[in-house]
Amino acid sequence: MKKYEIFLLDADDTLFDFGMVETNALKIMFERHGLPYSDEVRLTYRGINEKVWEGYEKGEITKTELQPLRFKRLFDAIGAGLDPQAFNDDYLYELGKGSFLLDGALEICAEIAESGKQIFIITNGILTTQRARIEHSAIRRYISDYFVSEFVGYKKPQREYFEYVLRHIPAVGKDNILVAGDSLTADIAGGNDAGLDTCWLNPAGKTNDTGIEPVYEIVSLYGLRKFI
Repeated sequence: MKKYEIFLLDADDTLFDFGMVETNALKIMFERHGLPYSDEVRLTYRGINEKVWEGYEKGEITKTELQPLRFKRLFDAIGAGLDPQAFNDDYLYELGKGSFLLDGALEICAEIAESGKQIFIITNGILTTQRARIEHSAIRRYISDYFVSEFVGYKKPQREYFEYVLRHIPAVGKDNILVAGDSLTADIAGGNDAGLDTCWLNPAGKTNDTGIEPVYEIVSLYGLRKFI
């Protein structure tokens, strides 16, 4: 099995359990504003948020528009008369407190770093939120650096995003770099386009009908062991 020197790892739903982070922050915000919280509310928000982020990845909306838009649509759906911008700002603060890791994240990051290899996080998340979560996480000591799209000025899967990352990591051949993440359209498509080997994290066994082909596919982070 091919070995790699540098691992470019996605953050949410790859290293971090974003579902848990999101649920916790949303529940806190609803309780703070005296709104009834339920699994139905969570699922409604998640569906709205995914569509809004898809629009952002496609370049249809900006990140500035994205943030309050998801809550405007949620409040319209549940009939809540709150200010979506103010709610979003407080929500991001709560989101930044959540550094819940997925199974295997701590162990794999430790194994990669202790073997002399390097890890860099690549994420499309919001800068203040992602910085807070990464800096306060148990894996921070194993991470050489992280690249948040809002700071970079480009987002996955844009080629410019990956070109920026490649300029700011050690100069090794592209064949020594592995991109791993849960998103075919962001991580895998972007990595492929940048000429890098890619590894799709697919714990749910989803069918890939996108036409985007990763070099590898794993069902858990432990699957990265064979590349160290």
